[in-house]
Amino acid sequence: MGKLFGTDGIRGVVNDGLDAMLAFRVGMAAAQVMTREKGGGQPRFTIGKDTRISSDLLEGALIAGLCSAGADVLHLGVIPTPAVAWITVDTKADAGIVISASHNPFEHNGIKIFNGQGFKLSDELEEKIEDIVLFAHNNVPRKTGAEIGKVSYVAEKAALDYIDHLEGTITSDLAGLRILVDCANGASYTTAARLFDRFPKLRTDVINADPDGVNINDKCGSTHIDSLAAMVKAGGYDIGIAFDGDADRCLAVDEQGNLIDGDQIMAACGLDRKEKGQLPGDTVVATVMSNLGLHVFAREHGLKLECTSVGDRNVLERMQEKGYALGGEQSGHMIFLDYATTGDGQLTALQVLALLKESGKKASDVFGSCARYPQVLINVPVASNDVKKAVMASDALWTAVRGEEEQLAGSGRVLVRPSGTEALMRVMVEAKTEEAAQAAADRLAALIPGLAEG
Repeated sequence: MGKLFGTDGIRGVVNDGLDAMLAFRVGMAAAQVMTREKGGGQPRFTIGKDTRISSDLLEGALIAGLCSAGADVLHLGVIPTPAVAWITVDTKADAGIVISASHNPFEHNGIKIFNGQGFKLSDELEEKIEDIVLFAHNNVPRKTGAEIGKVSYVAEKAALDYIDHLEGTITSDLAGLRILVDCANGASYTTAARLFDRFPKLRTDVINADPDGVNINDKCGSTHIDSLAAMVKAGGYDIGIAFDGDADRCLAVDEQGNLIDGDQIMAACGLDRKEKGQLPGDTVVATVMSNLGLHVFAREHGLKLECTSVGDRNVLERMQEKGYALGGEQSGHMIFLDYATTGDGQLTALQVLALLKESGKKASDVFGSCARYPQVLINVPVASNDVKKAVMASDALWTAVRGEEEQLAGSGRVLVRPSGTEALMRVMVEAKTEEAAQAAADRLAALIPGLAEG
């Protein structure tokens, strides 16, 4: 990848690497690239954001850059990331831009671009934008007069159209279910309550839907699920639903307060679709981070499981390549390709609720049938992307990994990889017991700082 775009767009701490000037240049460059792609004329962009205090700053700069280079903008305001992808397609825009750092802390933010088909921009187009931003931004023609781009404020209609779309993905009325929804003080606060209100026989309570610019993902949402779990169990809810800051992820908790992760959602939804003849190839696409429990479940229930490298982009590419319809990540990115071009937390929630209602069972029975092997994940901070590369190239690291795998003797696995969005190395170990997994992960994590220094 290039110097700006990572695995999920441009990310950084605002005003410390990611600032208004950079956003302005990205806007100009994106407008120029998309003008060329469409063969001239004025390209049209959708643009949405999450609730971070810095999102307004970056939005203003991006819009200024887009309009300066002659692009028109459909302003969507605060809205989930997958909504921007869907609205881009629905309005026949040439591209869509999301301002969000997803599940990361509030001081971080990001710029992600979708193409006109609602998919993440290709590496080739990202590199073209990057080259202009880094080397040729002064050569982007500034439009004058009537050629300057204009902004249309369409947030309310676009949000309602998106909610209409989501509502139409299930036929169940969800009657009798009682759910608790955690919006992570993020983008779903504008849509989630209105979506679930479309089902009057569904009883819904919503928490963490009062963003103040700095409380996004703060001890809430899909990255901090303990409080939701406690409230679901204490309140007698049938299930709890948790989104992340931009609502492209969905995790859940059952009536006992136990986590329902992405692997378990894929297992239950995949089996249901297989039994209904709605799962092409009887295959679910996951990643190397998926738990061994998903592999065991797939074998026992006649499902085929294909695993890609980490990242919903890799999952989606495999799905498109082979015509599969369901894929995702343990972290909660679920792609239902029949209905969406990217991970969509609220879409996933509806599929989960419809399956739960149809089953007539408790959530612990429906989703708990896919067991989870004890898994320990340790994030080890490193200084830079160059350090991540050096660690991954270290013979000492892989010798240690092989040693840990030999000790697990086929009853677990080890995965060490660099984060695609942060200055972190991730160490993941699965084993028959929590103690064995923790001990192996601790030993490997303790090794990394020395490798980084070397």
